[in-house]
Amino acid sequence: MEKVIDVQHLRKSFGNNEVLKDIDFSVSKGEVVCIIGSSGSGKSTLLRCINLLETPTSGEIIYNGKNILDDKHNIYSYRTKLGMVFQQFNLFNNHNVLSNCTVGQIKVLKREKEEAEEIALKYLENVGMAQYINAMPRQLSGGQKQRVAIARALSMEPDVMLFDEPTSALDPETVGEVLKVMKDLAKSGLTMLVVTHEMGFAREVSDRVIFMDKGVIAEEGKPEEIFNNPKEKRTKEFLHRILSNN
Repeated sequence: MEKVIDVQHLRKSFGNNEVLKDIDFSVSKGEVVCIIGSSGSGKSTLLRCINLLETPTSGEIIYNGKNILDDKHNIYSYRTKLGMVFQQFNLFNNHNVLSNCTVGQIKVLKREKEEAEEIALKYLENVGMAQYINAMPRQLSGGQKQRVAIARALSMEPDVMLFDEPTSALDPETVGEVLKVMKDLAKSGLTMLVVTHEMGFAREVSDRVIFMDKGVIAEEGKPEEIFNNPKEKRTKEFLHRILSNN
């Protein structure tokens, strides 16, 4: 399978605190990879390094065969190839739903307004938010905001979608609507890298699960291997703790 992102020997320190310690993994085209682990294990920092919201301390991130940490690489053009969905939605509060999904296309991708709106409407339709195009973010529920945030990221037509615990700020009633959208995206063949604490989603939807613990990848494998027969003691303890609480 064609690797879209290949992370090699990635390290990230904040002062003396090494948050990521020699991380190696890759994501192939059309693959859904879920990253699980306790809070503070480095999951979100890893995503933020991949899209360069954080600058890695050392290592390589190979995107389509080129190391994006080389000085020669254009960070901005690389970022347009990655869709990012955050915990806190990060919508533009002074723009309505449609404008939230067109502003990046127009400013960054230089699309004409008409084309940008057509693309935005297609993705808003996909996430069930087309009837809300004139609504402002403050008029939406958390689940609706997150679905708009997903449509906004998709409107840039990225190669890879990164999700950083996209349901953690939602109330229980709206978690399902966002997970359904993500399941549909996974079925469509989109390449997805998802940091999540939704174990049911990771088990059902991912092609591969990565368990992180204290800044390292402690174990990775197919979901049935990780959930039914984890090899590492740390993985067993984490899953036992999480699954017995649900």
